[in-house]
Amino acid sequence: MIIAQELESQQNISQDVIFPPGDLYSDEPPLETELHLEQIILLIKCLKWLWKGRNDFYAAGNLTIYYSPNQKKSEYFRGPDFFVVSGTERKTRKSWVVWEEDGKYPNLILEILSPTTANTDREFKKELYQNTFRTPDYFWFDPYTLEFAGFHLLDGEYQPLTANEKGHLWSHQLGLYLGIHDGLLRYFTAEGNLVPTPEESAEQEAHKAARLAAKLRELNIDPETI
Repeated sequence: MIIAQELESQQNISQDVIFPPGDLYSDEPPLETELHLEQIILLIKCLKWLWKGRNDFYAAGNLTIYYSPNQKKSEYFRGPDFFVVSGTERKTRKSWVVWEEDGKYPNLILEILSPTTANTDREFKKELYQNTFRTPDYFWFDPYTLEFAGFHLLDGEYQPLTANEKGHLWSHQLGLYLGIHDGLLRYFTAEGNLVPTPEESAEQEAHKAARLAAKLRELNIDPETI
């Protein structure tokens, strides 16, 4: 009778205990606004398009970074709105697990401010990314107020970046400027040219082809025969 009761008790306990999976998906809260989502997608899409020939980076948004020194996914994790890791394999991941990625932390992090997260992004996260992540480039941006700031890690402390004459801030890690264009944050080359989206790039090529065809017709050359 006693043995039967113990077995029943063990069965009840086993039903209550839930063991976490070994390979966790990112567990980030939903994005606050449509603009947050649009901004993250824009940053990822443009960078992947610009670096389409490269396989040595990882760019993601609203994805959990696990960084526990005890290698436990149940402690010490944070999900930046957008981050880039250099010198790593370009592949799909469910989350970024530092101890499974040769100890690599992001080279660049950007947080999108909102009324509920702004103070955390400006204070707690800035200190975390400076002292624990040691992330070289940190930016924040508010798509509603257009508040935009950036920092570069120098001698262990974040130093504010100075904007150029266009209001753009230089990312040492990306080799690109970040600046506001039509209300959203975009990349600009060192020469100040806007980095296009794949759609914008296709449109530019179409316009270029149309101008070339028109010029050939002026010279009495049928562009279809070339």
